[in-house]
Amino acid sequence: DEDVYIMRKALDFIPHANMNTVHHMLLFGCRIPASTSSSWYCLQDCGKNGICKDESSVMYAWARNAPHPELPKDVGFKVGQRSGLPYFVLQIHYGDIGAFGDHHRDCSGLTLTMTTKPQPFIAGIYLLMSVDTVILPGKKVTNADVACDYTSYPIYPFAFRTHTHQLGKVVSGYRVRDGKWTLIGRQSPQLPQAFYPTTKNLNIKYGDTVAARCVFTGEGRTTKTYIGSTSNDEMCNFYIMYYMDRKHSEPYMSCVEPGSKELFKHIPAEANVPIPVSPEQMHMMIHMGDSQGTSITKEAAGWPQSPLQLGQVSGLAVDSNSNLVIFHRGDHSWRADSFNSQAQYQQRSLGPIQQSTILVVDPAKGNILKASGRNIFYLPHGITTDKENNYWVTDIALHQVLKVSGDGRDAALITLGEAFTPGSDKNHFCKPTDVAEDPETGNIFVSDGYCNARILKFSADGKYLSEWGSSDRRRHIPFLIPHSLVFLPDKKDLCVADRENGRIQCFLAETGEFVKEIKKDEFEGKVFAITYSPAGDGLIFAVNGQSSFSSAPLSGFVIDYPTKEILDTFRPNTKDFEMPHDIVQSQDGSVFVADVATKVKPNHTTSKTAPIQEKQSVAQQNQLQAEEKSEVLPIREKGVLPAVITTLLLIPLVLVISMGVFLCWRKKSMFDCKAVGSLNLGNFFASHKGYSRQGFDQLSTEGSDQERNDEDSSDSETEEYSALQRPQLSS
Repeated sequence: DEDVYIMRKALDFIPHANMNTVHHMLLFGCRIPASTSSSWYCLQDCGKNGICKDESSVMYAWARNAPHPELPKDVGFKVGQRSGLPYFVLQIHYGDIGAFGDHHRDCSGLTLTMTTKPQPFIAGIYLLMSVDTVILPGKKVTNADVACDYTSYPIYPFAFRTHTHQLGKVVSGYRVRDGKWTLIGRQSPQLPQAFYPTTKNLNIKYGDTVAARCVFTGEGRTTKTYIGSTSNDEMCNFYIMYYMDRKHSEPYMSCVEPGSKELFKHIPAEANVPIPVSPEQMHMMIHMGDSQGTSITKEAAGWPQSPLQLGQVSGLAVDSNSNLVIFHRGDHSWRADSFNSQAQYQQRSLGPIQQSTILVVDPAKGNILKASGRNIFYLPHGITTDKENNYWVTDIALHQVLKVSGDGRDAALITLGEAFTPGSDKNHFCKPTDVAEDPETGNIFVSDGYCNARILKFSADGKYLSEWGSSDRRRHIPFLIPHSLVFLPDKKDLCVADRENGRIQCFLAETGEFVKEIKKDEFEGKVFAITYSPAGDGLIFAVNGQSSFSSAPLSGFVIDYPTKEILDTFRPNTKDFEMPHDIVQSQDGSVFVADVATKVKPNHTTSKTAPIQEKQSVAQQNQLQAEEKSEVLPIREKGVLPAVITTLLLIPLVLVISMGVFLCWRKKSMFDCKAVGSLNLGNFFASHKGYSRQGFDQLSTEGSDQERNDEDSSDSETEEYSALQRPQLSS
C-alpha cells in the first residue's frame, strides 16, 4: 500500500528453484492481477491474461540454475501503490510435471530485499522478443531478429539476460547509433540464464536503435518449430536491465518488431558464432541446485603424468594463471615432540627446509613449472596467492605470516610476527594456520590458529586493522582451531573452517559481523579445510577429518552457500582420504585436495607422491607420504593410544599397591596389617603439586591455549592426531 524499492543489499533477488523441477520463473509487477487468489494455474493461455488484467511489467527472470543479480548502488525497482505496481505476480513454468507424480509439493520462489527509502535511480526491464519466427526442420541456422527505435529518456543498461529453449545457440543484443553497432551482451542460452554484466559505460538515448538476434538450429526436428510457451516451442528473448533518472522512470519497455533486413545486413559477424557448451558445463549446471545427493564428481586418472617429490603437503592455492601452487614441508615433518608445552619449536637445530617448498604445477598435466621457497620455512602450513602472484603463507614453527615473492627470488617481502616467538597480541601469532586476501583492497585475514582462537585483519602493507573471535551470539562457542580461510569476492564474506567445532562460520569481511554457520552431521565433528566457487549462487567445497566418534570414510562436500545444503559428496575411488588438510578450486571447475597423512619408512628420504586431479567439478589427491621416525596412528585404528593411556594410568596404581604390600611385610612383626585398604587415585594425584584434571579432559592433542593448562599439561600436538574427547558445550 506504499511505495517501496527493491534495492541493493548484498543480494537483491534470491532465487529458490532447481531446473530439475522448474523450467523458468518470471516476476511481474501488476496494477490488477489476473486473479485475487494466492496462487492459480494456467495450462494454455499463460500470456497477458494469465498474469495481469492490464499491462504487466517484467521485473526479474530466472532459468537453468542461474545465479542472482546485484543492483548497482543507489538503484532500485520502484513498486507499490503510487508506482502503479502494487502487486507482484510470480509465474513459474514447469518443464516436466512428472516431478509431481509422487505428490511432490514445490516450494520454488524468490526472496526480495526492499526499503522505503527512495532511490535516486529507478531500475527497469527492456524486453526484445521475437513473436513470429519459424524454425524449419533440419535447417542448420535460423535467425530471429528484433529491432526498435528508442524514443524515450536515456537509460543505462547494467545487466542482460538471454532466453530460448533447446534449439537456441546464441543470443546477442546491440545498440545501433549512427550506423555503429555496440554490443550490449552476448551469451549462450544453454548456460545458466542469469543477468550478466553489460558492456561498461553504455547508454541508450533518443534516436538510437535497440536490436537483438537469436540463432537457432532445426537439426533433429522433423516438424516446424514456432514461438510459443510450451517446452516443444521456442522463445527468443533478450532482456536488458537498466536504470534511469527517477523523474523520468519507466519500469518496463518492450520491442517485438522484426526490424528491417537492410539493418541486419550490418550486424557484427559474432552474432552468428555459436557459443559452445561442453558436456561438463551442462552436467554441472544440471546439478547446480541438486540437493538429492546425486554424485556430480569424477576422479581424473593419470594425474600427474610424472611423480612429484613432496613432503607433507599442508597448503594449496591457485595463481592468476590458473596454475596449482603446492606448499609442502620437504624433509621436515610435524611430530609429537616438535613443540614444548609453551608452543615453542624444538627442532630449530635442523635449520630451515633446504628443498623448494613452493611448487607451481600445471593443473592439467601435473608437471612442475616453477619452484621456490628454499631456506625460509621450518613447518609450512597455509598458503594463498595475491593478484600479482606473490604468496601469503603461514609457518607454525616460526609463528609467522610471510608475504613471499612469486618471482623465484625466495625473498620475504613482508613479515608479520616474531620468529619462533608465540604470542597472542597484535604483533605475535601462535601457530597461525591460513591466510585469505581481499583482491580488491589487498587486505589479508589470518586464522590464528592452534593456540589462539581468532581471526586477524591486516592491510595490504601489513598494518594491523582489527581482529575477532567467533561472533555467533546465539551460542558464544569460541573457535577451536580455526584451520582454513576463504574470501568470497562476490559476497564480501570471509568464511573459516572451525576445525574441532566441526563447523564453517562466515562473517562480513569488512566488520567481522557474524553472517551464518554451516554445521552438518555429515561432517562427523570436524571440518579441516574449505574453498569457494561463485558458480550458481555460490558453492563451498569442504573436507572433514578423523573423529573418534565415527569410523565413516572421510569425504569432501559441495555445499550451496545461500541454503547451506549439501549438494554432493566425494572421495577418492581407489583409497580413502587419511587426513585431507587443504582444498582449492581452479578456474576450470577442478578441485584439488591435499592429504597430509604420513607413513613409516626405514630411512629419512622423501617419498615419491602425487596429487590427483578430479575433473568436472571436483579433484582429489591421493595420500601424500612423508617420512617420520615413529608412526602416528588414528585413534580408531588398532586402539594404540587408548592402550598407552591405560598403561600409564596403571603404573602408579601398581607402584602404590606394591609399596603397601612391601611395608606390610616389613612391619608384620610390629603391626597387625589386616589390609592395605582402599586407594583413592583422585586424592593421590591431587595431593601432588601441579596436577590438574584439565590435562585428562583436554579436547585435542592439537588443542588451543584456552583448553590447556599453561604450566604442566602435556602438549603432543602432532597434526595427524585426532581429538580424544568432545567436551559438552552449553548452548
